Amino acid sequence: MHIGIDKDTCIGAGQCALTAPDVFTQDDDGYSTVLPGREDGGGSALVREAARACPVGAVTVSQTVD
Repeated sequence: MHIGIDKDTCIGAGQCALTAPDVFTQDDDGYSTVLPGREDGGGSALVREAARACPVGAVTVSQTVD
């Protein structure tokens, strides 16, 4: 799994961090970011829900092919 955050689109609503706090946080400027070591979703079942919760669609989740 790969998680992407479009920093140009993110408005800092924080819905991803509220939905999946074990994967997402907000930086010092209030914009969403993925926690270090959680770039692959960390096995959280809430990652896709967090992407859907983003009001501007800044969070994307895709499958990676090994």
